[in-house]
Amino acid sequence: MSETSGAIREPAVAPDLEAAMAHALELALRGPAWTANPQVGCVILDAAGRVIAEGWHRGAGTPHAEVAALSHLPAGAAAGATAVVTLEPCNHNGRTGPCSETLLAAGVARVVYAVSDPSAEAAGGGARLAAGGVDVQAGVLAPEVEEALHAWLTSARLRRPHVTAKWAASLDGRIAAADGSSQWITGDAARADVHRLRGSAGAILVGSGTVLADDPSLTARDADGALLEHQPHAVVLGRRPVPEDAAVRRHPAGFTAYPGDDLHAVLADLWHKGIRTVFVEGGPTIVSALARAGLIDEFVVYLAPLLLGGPKLALDDLGVGTLAHALPLDLVSAERIGSDLRVVARPRALPHSPEED
Repeated sequence: MSETSGAIREPAVAPDLEAAMAHALELALRGPAWTANPQVGCVILDAAGRVIAEGWHRGAGTPHAEVAALSHLPAGAAAGATAVVTLEPCNHNGRTGPCSETLLAAGVARVVYAVSDPSAEAAGGGARLAAGGVDVQAGVLAPEVEEALHAWLTSARLRRPHVTAKWAASLDGRIAAADGSSQWITGDAARADVHRLRGSAGAILVGSGTVLADDPSLTARDADGALLEHQPHAVVLGRRPVPEDAAVRRHPAGFTAYPGDDLHAVLADLWHKGIRTVFVEGGPTIVSALARAGLIDEFVVYLAPLLLGGPKLALDDLGVGTLAHALPLDLVSAERIGSDLRVVARPRALPHSPEED
């Protein structure tokens, strides 16, 4: 057994481990981002540090990344090897068996992972491996993996879907002209980027007012208008009924209407349905309500280089009476998209989870 048997240690990171983890992350991101399962990648290294197998999780019901990687090796070939995994190997029986037990049975000598699994059902794989005599290292490239898996990790930690709020506005923060016209404030490249984000979300949410005013299809489409392979489930929230001839009723992934305004209940129901990411494209009413409730995990704002003036602001009253009470955000990125600017920001403190009450 290793001298560190029974304990998980912080990494004394070697360049080959960082390179292997970076490659494992590239593999992980090949998997679907919209399912209840995390994106996970795994690389198997031999004693000399050479890659001998790799794999990634391709979605619910398919082999986990570790199992996918080991499947490329003949029996016994993983004995003494190192498994480099983006997320702590799971330690529970779901549709597949525990990856911790699979790695132990394969005889790997070392397991290196970036981020601990925050879900109560699957966590503990690192401790199980260490107890079984495997040298376990945690935290290699943790910041990079945390950022790449931000949405899923946030959802798992809060036990509700990760919520992204998006809007497009003029440089002075207007989402429409005084007469209500808003198509199109931003250019083709920004709109294509929005459809890309829709296509990676589990659900797209708007208020009933948006449905009545704009009759949106809420689909994810390419530049030619063709549907992308994955479509987010459409969600409409509000007291006003969805018209029988509304475009959203023909959504290829189906739609759900939630009467009322209980945001926590809506997100809880979506979570139990397996939806882990929600992309909000509603108007000021729904976005402001989510912001006031502390339920927005990320803001994606497209700013067009034009001025509109007038009253059509992106947000309603947030209950901020003085600058000292402003909602503080951390700027994640600011990037030019065609002729527009995309700004991504997140609340400085994690949103409050209702289960912590």
